Amino acid sequence: MEYQWLSVVPPLLAIGLALLTKRVLPSLAVGIISGAFILSNYQPVATVSKTFGILTEKLTDSWNLSILGFLVILGVLVHLVTVAGGSAAYGKWAATKIKSRVGAQLATVFLGLLIFIDDYFNSLTVGTVMRPLTDKYKISRAKLAYILDATAAPICIIAPVSSWVATIMSTMGDKFKATNVTLEPFSAFIMTVPFNLYAWLTIIMMLIICVSKIEFGPMAEHERKALVEGDVGGLAIGDKATNEVSSKGTVYDLLIPIAGLVVFVLIAMIYTGGYFAGGMSVLDAIKNTDAAKSLLYGGLAALLLSLLLFLPRGVVTVNQLPKAVYAGFLSMLPANLILIFAWTIGGVISELGTGVFLANQLGDKLPFWAYPALAFILSGFMAFATGTSWGTFAIMIPIAIDLALVVEPNLLIILMASVLAGAVYGDHCSPISDTTILSSTGAACKHIDHVNTQLPYASLVGSICFVGYILASFLTRVTSSVFVNAGVTLLVCIGILVLAMNMLNRRTQSQAEEA
Repeated sequence: MEYQWLSVVPPLLAIGLALLTKRVLPSLAVGIISGAFILSNYQPVATVSKTFGILTEKLTDSWNLSILGFLVILGVLVHLVTVAGGSAAYGKWAATKIKSRVGAQLATVFLGLLIFIDDYFNSLTVGTVMRPLTDKYKISRAKLAYILDATAAPICIIAPVSSWVATIMSTMGDKFKATNVTLEPFSAFIMTVPFNLYAWLTIIMMLIICVSKIEFGPMAEHERKALVEGDVGGLAIGDKATNEVSSKGTVYDLLIPIAGLVVFVLIAMIYTGGYFAGGMSVLDAIKNTDAAKSLLYGGLAALLLSLLLFLPRGVVTVNQLPKAVYAGFLSMLPANLILIFAWTIGGVISELGTGVFLANQLGDKLPFWAYPALAFILSGFMAFATGTSWGTFAIMIPIAIDLALVVEPNLLIILMASVLAGAVYGDHCSPISDTTILSSTGAACKHIDHVNTQLPYASLVGSICFVGYILASFLTRVTSSVFVNAGVTLLVCIGILVLAMNMLNRRTQSQAEEA
C-alpha cells in the first residue's frame, strides 16, 4: 500500500511534540503509535498489536541485544574508572605539569579527546577534574564549557568505539537489511568519519582558539573579564567530592581501561569476522565482522581487565561492585530507552516508506549536489528542536539512505555523514540538549552563558559545513575515492574556517577598541 503524504505524519508528530514539550521519549512514542495506527488501517486493537510487534522484533534481534548489553557494560566501566580515581589522578598530574593558560586549555582538550567512549562521562568528568586548573589560569567557565561540549559529541561520533557508534551502526544496520544494501554497518560508519565535517572542524577550531588569542562573539567578553578582572564567571558551587572515589588512583587507572576497551574490541572484530578460522586477512575480517557482538565481547574483556587492575590494589572493593553494576545500568537507562524507541520508530517509518516517498518527491526537483547540504540542515534543525542527536539519527538516517538509493547511490556515504554532522551541530546549539546541559554542569557555568557563547562558534562551523557538503557532492563526479574527496573537502573547509576566524577576531578587537 502506498501511504504517500500520510507516511510523513509520524516523524512530523514526533518532531513537533518534542519541540513543544521538550520531552523526547513521549514524543517518539506518539510518532510510533500514530505510524502503527496508519499501518493498521486505523484499527485501535490492530494498532496495539502492530506497535508491540515492531517493538518485539527490535528487542529480540541479536544485534540490538548486543548493543544494549554493550551500553550497560560501558556504564559499569565508566563508574568503576571514576570510583578508582583514574580521572581525578589525571587532574592532579596535570596541575603539577601545566604552567600556562594555553597548557591548561590543551590539557583539558586532551582529556576530553581521551574519554571518547561516552559523551556524558566526558562532559562531567573532564569538567569536574579540570575546573580548579582552568580557574587558576583565569579561563572563563564559559570557555571551559565550550571545550567540554566541543570534545564530547564530536570525538564520540568519529571514534571507532563509543556508545554513539553503537547507536549509529544499529540504525544503519536495520535500514541496510530492509533495503538490501550489502555494506557492513561498521565499514559504512568508518567511511562516514572523513566526511563528518562538523566534528573535525569543531575540534580544529577549538584547538586554534586554545593556542591563540582568537575570540569572537559573547565569548570574547567572558574571556576579557576572566583575564583582566579575574572573574571567571559561572556558578559559585564547590566540587562534591565523594568518599567513594579512591585516593590511591593513578592516571593508568584511566588509560588502561580505555586502551583495553579499544584493543579488545578490535581483537573481537577480527575474531567475529572469521580471521582466526584462517583464510582471510585482518582487513577482510574487519569488513565481515559482527560489530555488535564485537562491542559486547570487547566491553566484557575490558571490564574484566579493569577488575583485575582495581580489585587487588583496593582502589575498588568487592562490596562496591553491586552498586557499580546498578549505577552503570541507571546511567545508561536513558540512552537505552531512546535507542529502543528510535529502533521502533525507524521500523515504523521503514514500513510506511517515508524515505522512499520523500526521495521520489524530491528526486527530480533538486540538483544532486543539494541533498547532503539539505540533509545537514534538516538534521541540525531536528536535533536543535528535540535536543537529541540519537532521536535524529533514528528518523534521518533511514530517510538519507532511501534518498541516496533513489537519487544518487554515490552520495550514500556523504548523505549519512551529513546527517551525523547535522545532528551534532543541532545538538550543540540546542539549549535543551543533554550534552549542552551536562557541559554547563561540568564547568559549573551558567547554562544561558554556555548556550550564548557557544552558538556563534557552532554556527560558524555549521555554515562552513553547508558549503563543504555541496563541494563534496560535486567531487563525487570527479573522483571515486572517498578519501581523496574527503581530504580535498576538509582542506578547503579548514582554509575557509581560518580566514573566517581571523576576520571575526579582528572585528571583535576593533569593536572593543572603539568601546
